[in-house]
Amino acid sequence: MSKVIILAAILFIIIQLVYFFTNKTYKDSYFSGVLFKKLFFVLTAVTFGFAILYYALSFQETVLVQSLSSNKPIEPTFGNLLYFSGVTMLSVGYGDMLPVNSARFFALIQAAIGVLLPTAYFLKAMQQSNSNKES
Repeated sequence: MSKVIILAAILFIIIQLVYFFTNKTYKDSYFSGVLFKKLFFVLTAVTFGFAILYYALSFQETVLVQSLSSNKPIEPTFGNLLYFSGVTMLSVGYGDMLPVNSARFFALIQAAIGVLLPTAYFLKAMQQSNSNKES
């Protein structure tokens, strides 16, 4: 039964995304499908890049712990590091993994990129929309 619910949820998400990209009722929208795809792939690539960076750092030192009070290291598998990288890129973090040592610096840089990059793409979409209206 859970497989059916999972499949239904995935299908629902896909339908909503297709509807969003194909709905043409917002003629004056700032949305750009091309910029959105570009942003998605850039964010994905940067997330993987930072995961690889954290993985390489893990050969030299502990990069993730469960909490600062316990200092219990989290196993540096690529999956754990990719998860941490994704959460850092897309939010302020869940708090289940904390960076330590040199990973703290890189996590700050990654979080800044995660905030600034979508903002830059949004501004670019607005600029393109305004230039289209003027022509």
